[in-house]
Amino acid sequence: MSSTHAQSRSTLLESVGAVQPWDELERAHLTAVTEWIAGGAPLYRVRKPDGPPMHLVSYFVVRDEARGQLLLVDHRKAGLWLPAGGHVEPGEDPWATVVRECHEELGITAVASPLTGERPFFVTVTRTRGQGAHTDVSLWFLLDADADSVTSYDEGEFSAVRWLTEAQVLAEPTELLDPHMHRFIRKLQRAGGSAPADADTGAHDRAGISA
Repeated sequence: MSSTHAQSRSTLLESVGAVQPWDELERAHLTAVTEWIAGGAPLYRVRKPDGPPMHLVSYFVVRDEARGQLLLVDHRKAGLWLPAGGHVEPGEDPWATVVRECHEELGITAVASPLTGERPFFVTVTRTRGQGAHTDVSLWFLLDADADSVTSYDEGEFSAVRWLTEAQVLAEPTELLDPHMHRFIRKLQRAGGSAPADADTGAHDRAGISA
């Protein structure tokens, strides 16, 4: 193993080790991910869509704290409403993936939430659906942004995007969302990331953005 890759694994282990598990499922996922990273398995996707069959993904949940709303995207391939994000490139730091994908997919600069900084807040292990099924090891980051700053999105990846309150996300059927989305919201609420009670709670459209 090269010194660069060894350093990447060490940094990843440090980041994952700093995540406080929300529930027993996340605790189990954290244990599995730690063993996977430390065990020397390939970490990065090098062949679309499933090579290797388990690889790293960076999710980023964009939040307008003033409005108390989160951004979800209607992902064309997954057929689900998800946070934006993308695969971590070989040797790339997962936060660098967030910065790159945020610019490519939403056209904005990634600004880490003070609640989490540039570290993952939530970790999940998920088997994807359909052709080329594989396992995503997803590191979830939290970003701050004004909803008005998101005026376009990558239409090749997403068919629409929506701004929703935490309550509206929790009201969505789980089969329409990333399977861990409700758990993410519950963890965010417990961490003190909930929207103010007097925030505007309506889902809304923006120019070029459909709800």
